Amino acid sequence: MSTIGWVTPRTAGIVLAGGRSSRMGTAKAALEWHGSTLLRRTTGILARTVDGPVVVVRAPGQQLPPLPDTVELVDDPVEGLGPVQGIAAGLAAVADRAEAAFVCSTDLPFLHPAYVRRVVALLDGDAVLPHARGHRQPLAAAYRTALAPVLAEMARNGELKLGQLFERCRTRHVDDAELLADPRLQAVDPELDSVVNVNEPGDYRAARDRPAPEVAVQRYGALARRGGPAPGTVQAATLGAAAAAVGLELGPHVVAALNGDQITRDRQTPLVAGDTVAFLSADAGG
Repeated sequence: MSTIGWVTPRTAGIVLAGGRSSRMGTAKAALEWHGSTLLRRTTGILARTVDGPVVVVRAPGQQLPPLPDTVELVDDPVEGLGPVQGIAAGLAAVADRAEAAFVCSTDLPFLHPAYVRRVVALLDGDAVLPHARGHRQPLAAAYRTALAPVLAEMARNGELKLGQLFERCRTRHVDDAELLADPRLQAVDPELDSVVNVNEPGDYRAARDRPAPEVAVQRYGALARRGGPAPGTVQAATLGAAAAAVGLELGPHVVAALNGDQITRDRQTPLVAGDTVAFLSADAGG
């Protein structure tokens, strides 16, 4: 992955699946998102961005929507202790393979890889806590995996507010201006929609009604000679939707190159603003 060069130190991705939301009436992880689910989208974004494992932390026995085999599942050892326990479990699960982790909730449908890279790049202590769009964002933040035992002890002691962690470790607080000082993030997410979550049914409906991201699409080889809708810019939240927009179907004979490097035929691979998708024939000589 070309993104490895962007992320230092070696970094994992951790998604807290959450449980059934009383306000949403269902589990956020399984909410539909342009033919996929919120959890599938969030894990896919992190898989595109970090160079370490992607882990989903769930309540014991919690049922989740389908995920790629590469995504690891970790059960909270104790249910009901909130993000302090969830982050502790996630960091412990990856501590032997990554020095840091980007940690987020499952309900960030506009999360952009550029935001993840920017937050992780600012990590020079134990944690980076963004103060974005007027709020602290502990579930769109970066943590050293060495904090796992600290968080586990907090959970055992009933200290369940993440603010207590930031008071006892070396935390870098960053605001909108510092985040957007990165030209790439400024270009693709100037409003920092990456941290917009969906806590109420109205939030979800408003987010779902937004147009899908604009991405560039191209067809090459035999696919370019086949005819069909002209390549260009389309609105698509997944590779499958981008393929359909140019009259193609991902599968045994058609693959996609995402931003020039990641080759896949997974229809649910999430797309974001600024992506370029090249469709190629998987057949010999195509």
